[in-house]
Amino acid sequence: MDAGLPSRTAIRVALRRAAHQLYDAPIVFEDPIAVPLLGAEFREELERTRFKRNKPSSLGMRAFLVARSRFAEDHLATAVANGVRQYVLLGAGLDTFAYRNPFAGLRVFEVDHPSTQAWKRGLLSRNSIAIPGSLRYVSVDFEQQSLEQELTAAGFDSEAPTFFAWLGVVPYLTLEAFQRTLAYLGARPAGSGLVMDYGLRTEALPPLEQLERASLSARVALAGEPFQLFFLPEELKQELHAFAQLEDVGSSELNARYFADRQDELRMRGESGRILCAWRR
Repeated sequence: MDAGLPSRTAIRVALRRAAHQLYDAPIVFEDPIAVPLLGAEFREELERTRFKRNKPSSLGMRAFLVARSRFAEDHLATAVANGVRQYVLLGAGLDTFAYRNPFAGLRVFEVDHPSTQAWKRGLLSRNSIAIPGSLRYVSVDFEQQSLEQELTAAGFDSEAPTFFAWLGVVPYLTLEAFQRTLAYLGARPAGSGLVMDYGLRTEALPPLEQLERASLSARVALAGEPFQLFFLPEELKQELHAFAQLEDVGSSELNARYFADRQDELRMRGESGRILCAWRR
């Protein structure tokens, strides 16, 4: 991404999360901060979503983003129930969990590129959203800086079990950066957990989805954030050798879990996007 500019993909994700709060019923992922965070700056663009909200491609993408946030926070609740008191969002973007955190004693660390983080803090300030005392901001360029060093400097306890959310980041990394970060996560204490999403390799997709991938890849490349990394499930399982109890789910499982029996068309489409949870034992 361009130095000094926020992540354009973070903006698109935030707009879709906010649109879900306004235009979908029932709501799968409750987020009362999503709309206020965008404020007047994005009101017109959010309003435009109302007129294209029933496009299949738009519905499918929104469903995936809603599902991954719900999946992550469902598993976070399990981690907290098991005694975890640290939550780290890797590539936090405009995630709002820290500003509606219901868990007393849970410390939240938002890790992101310095430009995106500064932009987010400006949005929070302009829209009068308070920064809670339980939150720490950690500026990291995953390709250039040490996650371990920056987290430690922010007061992170490396000896305590921690839950990590790594959402919307992996496809934009090099394999080296992915493996370096995963090695750190895989060395966390027993009881730690990880939720991440990833895209299937293009050659594993049906022909129509390969064309859709090519179109999306071109758009994100033009935005300065090109795709670089995809996996097959068995490849990713090998990378996650330090973890146990892997739950790797795709469209059919997520539709059954979160979108069954709806009267509208909000559901995931295709096989490209997958979400997994893994635990350290």
